[in-house]
This record gives sequence, C-alpha cells and structure tokens, in this order.
Amino acid sequence: MMFNGYNENLAADIRSWLREDVGSGDITTLSTIPPGHESKGVIHAKEDGVVAGMPAAKLVFEIVDKDLVFHAHVEDGQEVKKGDILAIVEGSTHHILTGERLALNLLQRLSGIATKTRAFVNALQGLPTRLVDTRKTTPGHRMLEKYAVRIGGGGNHRFGLYDAVMIKDNHIKGAGSIGDAVSRSRSVIPHTMKIEVETESIAQVQEALAAGADIIMLDNMDDSQMKEAVSLIKGHSPHVMTEASGNVTLETVRQIASSGVDVISVGRLTYSFQSLDISLDLNGKKGGTA
Repeated sequence: MMFNGYNENLAADIRSWLREDVGSGDITTLSTIPPGHESKGVIHAKEDGVVAGMPAAKLVFEIVDKDLVFHAHVEDGQEVKKGDILAIVEGSTHHILTGERLALNLLQRLSGIATKTRAFVNALQGLPTRLVDTRKTTPGHRMLEKYAVRIGGGGNHRFGLYDAVMIKDNHIKGAGSIGDAVSRSRSVIPHTMKIEVETESIAQVQEALAAGADIIMLDNMDDSQMKEAVSLIKGHSPHVMTEASGNVTLETVRQIASSGVDVISVGRLTYSFQSLDISLDLNGKKGGTA
C-alpha cells in the first residue's frame, strides 16, 4: 500500500482532481477518437531520475476506468535512465487520454522530489546525519510529497502543527522568552510529545538547554557557530537532539553535517524541485508490443 491507510483519502483527492480537469468531458478526445477504440499507453522517462508515485498513477487510471490494465515496469524508489519504460496502460483510448495528464502530473512531481532527495542523501553518504523535509509543501499534497521524500531516502519532519511543539522566533516573541515558551508548552502537552526550539545564537542555545528543550534547531548559523553550538549541547545534555536548518543546498549539506548535527531539515526538497520529465505515448492496439 502506498500510505498504509491513506489510500481512501488519496482516491477522494484523485476524484476531485479529475473533476477539476475533465469537467463535463474530455471534448478533444470525444470529438476526435471513435467510441470503443482501444490502445496501449507507454509511460517512459525522458531523463534520468528516481521514480515515485507509481501507485498514485495506477490509481488515477483505475478510477477513470476499472477495466484499464496498468502494468508497472518499475517500483517506487528505483533509479531509471532516459528512455526506460515505467509502465504500460491498456484499454479504452478515451479513458487512457482522460487520465493521462493527472497521472503524469503526480508521477512527474513526486519523482522530481524523490530525485532531489536522493541527491541530498547521496551527498551525506557515510555520515550519521539524517536528512528530513519540512512543512513547505504544496497545499493538499503534503502526504504525497512527504511520501516522495521517504522514497528518495530522506525522512519526515512533523506533518502539521498538531504533532509536535516547534517554538520559533515569533512564538518566543509572543511568549516573552524561550524559557516561558517551553514551560507553558510542557504544562499542556502529553508526555509523549517533544518540544523543539529554534535558535539563532549561542545565547539562545544556552536558554533552550536551560529550559529543557528536547530538540534544538540551529537556524542559519555559520560553520563555526554551529560547531560551537553542537559541542555545547552534547557536552551539557547528550540526549538533546540537534537540527540544522536554513538555506541548506546540495553544495553545503555535507559541510553542515560535519558539524556533528543529528538532523538537517531541507525545505527545498518539496518547494524547489524540478519535476522529472515523463511522457505517455500511445503505441499500437491493445495487446501489441511496447
């Protein structure tokens, strides 16, 4: 299963997205291709990358027409080369073309995220630092995009505002201090929930440590500041997790990891990726060769 329990939600989303795209009917296909026409649609990569979203693409075609047959040639997480066949869908030409754009949109975007994530993961090869995403996702597509990050080899940060306390600069301003923000949070959250504090200076790191934060984020610190902060945190409270964030690029991620941080969060995994170029070509009648 794709999301271990989220398939029902995804199916509902796909139906909504199809209504948005198809409306009262695919006028071009209906007016140009005779009823009953059947074809084979070959989905192939037009550039190298990491595939993600195959179950979503399959579900699109199943919802458009349960009689369409979808043959996956690769699995999510698999690296592919330009020209590789990813899948073949067979059946009604009308229905293949009706689902084509939505299926490709999902497959291209999720594969783009997985490809970018894999590049960051490869840059950290041999180091213990974990790579995770952020909440900087497309509204309505968070589950899909965070899934693509996992497929690329990364991990997930919190899914929403509800599943972890993350005290940022504006919370600190509103509460009055890091100590007050942590204390108030600790008094109302369950014991199973962790508190993360975003810090921008060594003084704030010290305040977060004194307040009893579980995770300390080092936001936009330079190399020397970050190394000093990690050393301070691990020397004072070895159990406290450290996270680096802010303007992390493929060129800087390994240097940041060398500071000894436990986790690096990278927003650009889901907001600044390039979709993988993937196409669907009709290729002969149903049952023909690819």
